[in-house]
Amino acid sequence: MPDPRTPLPDSRVSPRFAGLVTFARYPRLTDLTPAPSAASPLDWLIYGVPFDAGVTYRPGARFAPRAIRDASQYLKRYHVEHAVDICNTLAMADAGDAPVRPYSCRENTQAVAAWAAALPGGPPTNPPTRLLALGGDHSIALANLRATHTRLGAPKPGLPLIHFDAHLDTVDAVWGEQYSHASPFIRAIEEGLIDPTRMVSLGIRGPLNTPADLDFARQHNATIITYEDWRYRNGQQTLAAALAKIADTPAYLTFDIDALDPAYAPATGTPCPGGFTTAEALHALRSLRGLNIAGADVVEVLPDRDPTGTTAFLAAHIAFEILALDAARRTARPPTA
Repeated sequence: MPDPRTPLPDSRVSPRFAGLVTFARYPRLTDLTPAPSAASPLDWLIYGVPFDAGVTYRPGARFAPRAIRDASQYLKRYHVEHAVDICNTLAMADAGDAPVRPYSCRENTQAVAAWAAALPGGPPTNPPTRLLALGGDHSIALANLRATHTRLGAPKPGLPLIHFDAHLDTVDAVWGEQYSHASPFIRAIEEGLIDPTRMVSLGIRGPLNTPADLDFARQHNATIITYEDWRYRNGQQTLAAALAKIADTPAYLTFDIDALDPAYAPATGTPCPGGFTTAEALHALRSLRGLNIAGADVVEVLPDRDPTGTTAFLAAHIAFEILALDAARRTARPPTA
């Protein structure tokens, strides 16, 4: 059997509760020998963004990257539904945490985007090493989107977006702040980072401050699939049609943990009842098989509201599901001549 592309400690020799904590016990980027290069790049870098100054209700997500990494120690490597060993298929490493600017949402976006764009595996590597950001609040998605867009060569008209969330996150400003967790996707559309006509927001629900909160997404022809649509109406068919429109185009996937009902993911900053169960969320992610995921994030876990670790454990599995989607897509490719 060939050596895995991502080497792991043998859990039957080195216990999962021992050793340094990295995401899923993947190697640290700084420990790789030889270092990744354009000739021998990594497929994915996972990094944390410990930032939550962009929240509009409960803080605490700055501690989530540590909690998610800790919860990820029990992640295993083989995905049963996709029938893929992601460590044999993908070369991955933990790049540590991005530098943050805790007192400024705008400066933090700039600093994290610049740092992430400069990680190994950017141009001229083609395709570039992909970035999976562990938040932090949802404002950090804009930074990872900028970095991903830059590393892909700034494609026009922007990246398709698959967005799991209870909220649209297209509010122009809250308390005069335009870079909070309420606004990453209005900014991303304005900057040309994402193509709103190929943007799907899935799991939207709950009361709004005003019906005008829906206007921006609708005016830009984004697809809104409420949880009620997905569960009881034609939402799953709508999602399939949207995925067909995206086809093989490199796309970005963002997952706010509040897409789940707080009965299943209670530790989040803006909880909203009536969302996905854990099984439904995992099934919805797996239904994206074939999507060409160019970058991703998992956000809005609040460890201090998570005394049993349930939400962080779920977030770690969601990150694993995202990586497994890419591994499944690669193994499904026909051999090249």
